Amino acid sequence: MATPSLRGRLARLGNPRKPILKPNKPLILANRVGERRRERGEATCITEMSVMMACWKQNEFRDEACRKEIQDFFDCASKAEEARKIRSIQGESGNLPTKKLNMLLQRFPNKPHVS
Repeated sequence: MATPSLRGRLARLGNPRKPILKPNKPLILANRVGERRRERGEATCITEMSVMMACWKQNEFRDEACRKEIQDFFDCASKAEEARKIRSIQGESGNLPTKKLNMLLQRFPNKPHVS
């Protein structure tokens, strides 16, 4: 829905006048989209990593003394990796990657004019 300030400037269905706003480019899809950076996911297992590093520091970086903390960190990391794989398989966001989108747009290009 248009914002109230924009709503009054657009043509309404019963209004024969043309809208005041005019697009500066034709309203058609381009045959390709630009590359964009993927959003980084949130950091996982920060608490477990902090506990593990604190244990190392207290025990002069000996793994034997911090076996439980190290195992907790690795368990958390493996669970996070499994969750990430499941999300990528299911297509969590539902958006196509840019490469696939460009391939589809090139297979079905827009015609610059309809005759």
